[in-house]
Amino acid sequence: MNNTKMKRPLNFVRYFTVVAITLFVMASCVSNPDSSGLEYMPDMYRSPSIESYVDYGEVRGRENMKLKLRVSAMVPPKNTVPYYGKGDSLLVKLMLPYSRNANILFRESHGLYGFNFSFKDEYALAKNDNNPLPLTNKNSDETFLKGKELYTAMCQHCHGEKGDGMGPMVMSEAYVGVPSYASRSELSAGQIFYSIYYGKGAMGAHNSLLSKKEIWTLVHYVKRFQDANYGKFDKMGNSMSIAKADSTTR
Repeated sequence: MNNTKMKRPLNFVRYFTVVAITLFVMASCVSNPDSSGLEYMPDMYRSPSIESYVDYGEVRGRENMKLKLRVSAMVPPKNTVPYYGKGDSLLVKLMLPYSRNANILFRESHGLYGFNFSFKDEYALAKNDNNPLPLTNKNSDETFLKGKELYTAMCQHCHGEKGDGMGPMVMSEAYVGVPSYASRSELSAGQIFYSIYYGKGAMGAHNSLLSKKEIWTLVHYVKRFQDANYGKFDKMGNSMSIAKADSTTR
């Protein structure tokens, strides 16, 4: 009889242990195939530090379904063409590789390794390239607003707020020889794009920092330094620019 009384607490402990383990296992199983289930020490699995290839759709218990399937920080294979969006032929065109190659000398002077190079003076050939982004009386304000944002972030420190080549980096004498756009009115849209994309002189290449669409938007903004009426239209929708803007329409 004493043995029976002693076995009861032991059986209860065994029963409780089995139930606890069962509940723990069931709690660890979820229907979401992307979930790791119950994590014993989540801080050991999900570091609070920034990691290049972490899934930012699920960080420290917070889940953002909009980011779950987005690939981040992964370099695509060479010569592949990025694509996103729906059916906009202009955007698709701007996602295609730039038609002009950097001069072979740029490989050493601007550190452009892994690019296709040319022995021709592609900068001179770019003189006849027009801006594919249309500039109209309807989208002009929006285009120049975006252009100013990009110029302030990427160019103003050297080229100056007014495009006069007197930015803070020049004034501090860290750089010299930055030209004034107003005095370089002969530069075409294509040459400005080429210079931003591959770099020129002391300026490095910006193709890894800006998309082609962003660079062409910058080109529109820079052209106004050359001509104050560039991208401006009268009440009839006609361009007020002395030299008609590339791809400018009513």
